[in-house]
Amino acid sequence: MPVVVPLAEIKKALEGVDLLPLIETGFVAYSRGRSVVPPVGELVFEDPPGDVHIKYGYIKGGDVYVIKIASGFADNPKRGLPSGDGLMLVFDQRTGLLQAVLLDEGYLTNLRTAVAGAIAAKYLAPRDVTAVGILGAGVQGRMQLDWLRRVRRFDEAVVWGVDEDELALFRRDMEGPGLTIRTTLRAEDVAAAANLIVTCTPATRPLLRADWIRPGTHITAVGSDTAAKQELDAAILARAGLVVVDSLSQSELRGEVFRAVSAGAIGRDRLVELGRVIEDPGLGRASADEITVADLTGVAVQDIQISAAVWDRLRS
Repeated sequence: MPVVVPLAEIKKALEGVDLLPLIETGFVAYSRGRSVVPPVGELVFEDPPGDVHIKYGYIKGGDVYVIKIASGFADNPKRGLPSGDGLMLVFDQRTGLLQAVLLDEGYLTNLRTAVAGAIAAKYLAPRDVTAVGILGAGVQGRMQLDWLRRVRRFDEAVVWGVDEDELALFRRDMEGPGLTIRTTLRAEDVAAAANLIVTCTPATRPLLRADWIRPGTHITAVGSDTAAKQELDAAILARAGLVVVDSLSQSELRGEVFRAVSAGAIGRDRLVELGRVIEDPGLGRASADEITVADLTGVAVQDIQISAAVWDRLRS
């Protein structure tokens, strides 16, 4: 019989697990062609706005294959509900038998996304960070900020959100010794102060304009995971000296690169996959003044690696 694992047990299983190298390994396997990851299954809802993603696959030679279902409904907090939910199904790769149902409530998706943001910053962000900018004061904004502190040193974060109440909660939760949180309702304030920016919103219109971005800035965009979403002005990607994607194939259908290519702002010949940069850091940032962008739409290898880590700990 498969094991049903609630969120509390999932979090406990991950205590002490170093997720950065695990997720990096997944990205490298993906870029090397050592994984099987079919196109994303997707449901998009208009009223109320929301989306559901089904991501699945396996890494060749691994123990498991994984099917992940994750939802995001932006209006849920107005109803007193979490904006995301989900689960991951872990199967034995040799027999096809279901081993575990990870009732993670969307936590593992949020976590692996934050880890990916840290990985992008590790290889692409400037060494000297004046301040971190976060667009999106929800759960993902908090997690991105927390994980960025593991790969770069900084003592200030400038956070944009949709209202003062949301921002006050963010500051209360995240400010502490060694980290000052400054909040704003103006996205241009983030660009003016920060040279490492993460966007993690469900926006369908650009929040950042190209003429706001300082030389030497790195931007990681994680919110635009459907064809309808967009957080960055396409001209930002045109200005960038380096544009990195987690998946070349997914960037043809979703994300900032999809929107920029569709607008004629960039060509696909300029793109580099994150797994290749991890394997060869020389493909990353070329100079201190270069603007770099990472467009992360989320790849199933992240879900495979993090759920396999949970299952390995539960079995040990």
